[in-house]
Amino acid sequence: MSRPLSVQLYSLREFSKTREDFIAVLERVARIGYKGVEPAGLHDLTPREFKRLIDDLGLEMYSSHTPWARKPAEVPQAIEVLGELGLGNCVCGYGPDDFKDLDAIKRTADNTNNLLAAFKPAGITLFQHNHYWEFERLDGRLKYEIYRDLCPGVKYEIDCFWSTNKGTEDAVEMLDRFADDTILIHMKDGVCRQQAAVDGMKNGLLDMKIDLMPLGTGDLPIAELVGKAPASVKTIIVELDYVAEGFEMWDAIERSYQFMTAGGLTEGNK
Repeated sequence: MSRPLSVQLYSLREFSKTREDFIAVLERVARIGYKGVEPAGLHDLTPREFKRLIDDLGLEMYSSHTPWARKPAEVPQAIEVLGELGLGNCVCGYGPDDFKDLDAIKRTADNTNNLLAAFKPAGITLFQHNHYWEFERLDGRLKYEIYRDLCPGVKYEIDCFWSTNKGTEDAVEMLDRFADDTILIHMKDGVCRQQAAVDGMKNGLLDMKIDLMPLGTGDLPIAELVGKAPASVKTIIVELDYVAEGFEMWDAIERSYQFMTAGGLTEGNK
């Protein structure tokens, strides 16, 4: 099963300073051959303008990080924007402090349950995007598994690279654990390596440096992950929060497209 390849537009935020810049970004993404986009900010376009523009460019949208669900009071406006974008799902996500201990995880799950209840009458699916801190362990157990037990109704957009928690967990195993509730996948690549922390070198402390790179040039077992993706995943989404020294973002986005499509891992428009 070959899925369409999308790109998370947060990757290209530095090239989207103005409305005109953002339109040019969308046009270039379409020329590269990506089938879909996942926006993270509409850069002065209205939702209807954005939807019309990507339709004209032959791009699909399977999800968006605009709007982002944070509080139940924000849900009515989110539903309105989602309707204009033509989407039936909405993203949520949290920071490190929201998963720092068991009490924090319980509060975060309570908030998510309230969001689920608020979206339910509109038939909106709530999905969650992770970083590395959800895949830290608390008394030997994944924080994200504790959280899932407390709010079983939420779906997941698994970021496979961050799910390794800086290289301490196995990405394939993490995807397997959440496969039944996963509807989207973020794919980035890179390496995690220990380095002396600048402010801790006197004490010999170590920090973890994370270098993000074009897909296919890092340590992530991408082909295996694509093969393990559940049928509920409708698109694979390339996301590079940044790129390591020696790489350029547009080149990384193009190289990632070539890697993901040349070997048949995903489908593009070229």
